[in-house]
Amino acid sequence: MTKPKINRLDIAALNLSNDLSRSSIAKLIESGYVKVNNKVIKKTSYHIKDNDNITINYNFNKPLDKIKLKIIYQDDDVVVIDKPVGILSHSKGTLNQEPTIASWLKDIYHGPIENNRTGIVHRLDRSTSGVMICAKNIESTKWLQKQFSERKVKKTYVAIITGHLNIDHAIIDLPIERNPKKPQTFRINSAGKSAITEYTVIEHKNELSLIKLKPTTGRTHQLRVHLAHLGHPIVGDNIYNGVKANRLYLHAQSLEITLPSKERKIFTSPLPKEFKIYLNNG
Repeated sequence: MTKPKINRLDIAALNLSNDLSRSSIAKLIESGYVKVNNKVIKKTSYHIKDNDNITINYNFNKPLDKIKLKIIYQDDDVVVIDKPVGILSHSKGTLNQEPTIASWLKDIYHGPIENNRTGIVHRLDRSTSGVMICAKNIESTKWLQKQFSERKVKKTYVAIITGHLNIDHAIIDLPIERNPKKPQTFRINSAGKSAITEYTVIEHKNELSLIKLKPTTGRTHQLRVHLAHLGHPIVGDNIYNGVKANRLYLHAQSLEITLPSKERKIFTSPLPKEFKIYLNNG
């Protein structure tokens, strides 16, 4: 049997770096960090020849930019932050070109940094702001993860949606699965995992509604998918058909959890001022 020839640039580049995923290699190529015979090639499917010289011109040891985050609470085991819009909770692969909550956490984490998610026990989307708790050592990581897995953490979000819901208070119980046609998104499907969200309408204004959301489960994109399915997507949600806006109008307002010290605490983040501005002006 003859060994099949490699004729795609992304596959050939992947073989040069055992530590990177294919998606990370694709990012490097598309960002201009990969050369074929000293020429930058940005097409992952570029056809290569057996004698082509492929180089990856990326400094994997390059330090990430430092970011400043507002700390709500901190002790020896945990740190609670007020996450701003635009920051990732953690990088999605081995390749990391931007600072994240996880990279910020490295400076105060006690113990070895095992991966790009060390200290991260739950996640807020890049476009979501608000309360986020992180662990500062391996013991507290396990403690907090258990709190989340056993659904002992109470989370409250506030969102602006388009239109007016028919009922001012209800529970949405609709299972969610990854969309096979668009793997970066999710959808309602009876074969999916259980997803439960309680909502309460706070205020109607023009053709908008300010609502409070309390998820019982923590599925990826759960709140966004549930509301979009009801025909009332969150304003600024460019994935699930929300109207265009300067941000995703979803904010993690509070988080109630038992700390490793066994103390039950509630942490809160004030509603960003742009919520009231958008609600009043549309």
